[in-house]
Amino acid sequence: MDSVQTYTYRQPSELTPGGLGLETSGGTALRDPGAHPRFFTGFLQRPAVAAAGLLAVAEVARTRYFQPADTTFRDPVVTSDGERLRFESFSVCGGVHLRLDVLGSGFDGDVIDRGTTNVDVNEPLRRMLSGLLDGQPLHLAVGPDDVTVTTKTDSVVERKVPLPARWVRGFGEIYVLTSEFDARAEIPAAEASRLLRSLPSQRRAAGAFWFAPAGRSLRLVSRPVPGAVCLPGPQRLSAILPLLRFATGLRVYGPGVTSTSQPVASAWELALPGMRLTATLSPDATRGFSGEGAVLDALSGDTVAEDADLVSVLLAFEPRIDLAELAAGSGLTPARVRAALVRLGAAGRVGHDLAEAASFHRELPFDGGLVEQMNPRHGAARALVAAGAVSLEQNRPGEVIGLVSAGDHTHRVRLAGDRRTCTCVWFAKHQGSRGPCKHVLAVEQSAREEV
Repeated sequence: MDSVQTYTYRQPSELTPGGLGLETSGGTALRDPGAHPRFFTGFLQRPAVAAAGLLAVAEVARTRYFQPADTTFRDPVVTSDGERLRFESFSVCGGVHLRLDVLGSGFDGDVIDRGTTNVDVNEPLRRMLSGLLDGQPLHLAVGPDDVTVTTKTDSVVERKVPLPARWVRGFGEIYVLTSEFDARAEIPAAEASRLLRSLPSQRRAAGAFWFAPAGRSLRLVSRPVPGAVCLPGPQRLSAILPLLRFATGLRVYGPGVTSTSQPVASAWELALPGMRLTATLSPDATRGFSGEGAVLDALSGDTVAEDADLVSVLLAFEPRIDLAELAAGSGLTPARVRAALVRLGAAGRVGHDLAEAASFHRELPFDGGLVEQMNPRHGAARALVAAGAVSLEQNRPGEVIGLVSAGDHTHRVRLAGDRRTCTCVWFAKHQGSRGPCKHVLAVEQSAREEV
């Protein structure tokens, strides 16, 4: 499902002798929504590094890693939180998320406002950034700025950019998945360069690679072991390779795994002077984050929608969301606040920073009411319950058994602690690795209603 947004830029983004001007579209600022919000103006301390990072984010936004094909360029998302600038994009296939964080030590300037918008990184600007040297001053103005107004003061560029709903779904899935990640390895710059440059470079390297920590590096292993990290589709790290010459280190994140684990998502974070560049990869190069189903459990709570509305009022583009403060301010339990944040994450309004081990606030130009439509299994489960297709054979503490009638079939669902099983084809194929099926969600809803 794609929703088409019309973005109007006062002029194209461009690099002039006076500095870099990144034009914004409509966005949400701390004060209020603005036609062309202006967030920041100042100099970046390491121009060549910043230029390479922006080019990487733009490159991912226009790349389809699975079944490569010509694509339409999509403009990256930028968030200003008062302490840093975050530039984010998804690949066209939806399986790679790249974020450049320009930290406070990486710029010298004024934060005018806090908020989120889309920025225009067009082809002429890409060419100019490619030739930027570190000794040349780079002035960054996120929003209209006098430095860039002097070139084409009256021009207006209008673009209809199809921003897929899968981008928003991807933000939500990444929020849930990365919240469960731990740092698995921290690698010095030289070893990181050797490791990443030794990976297969073909566009469609088959399967997932597993690496186990080995001193201050990673070693390739034939199968998952406790503490290992998964690299599904090594060619999907290609966008970060040009920045290895600037890197001061590499940190790798992933969830806990066992010897029987299937491929899982992972995150690869380059430490740069005054910046961080983080690439997060979906568990399979053939599919994007939007189909992982990680947000479905949080969407199914009886009060989660109302809780999310309440929590959203308290968010103010914090660089680090404090769960305890939100719980105190909203009057909700920490568990309900966490579920509300996942719901907000499913609408693209909350992200997770692995380096900070904390959530942060962003806003996207999407209707939060579309969350239900963007997660069809959740809607299908509600429809099954409403149609009376669910009957509970047993509903006691620790175990629920239910039957779900779907067409000519009746599926048996068993819920026992963290273990959830169903006799449907979806569960047989994925074994819960891509979130619960609609029958499990329907039985869970019925069990809650019966209590």
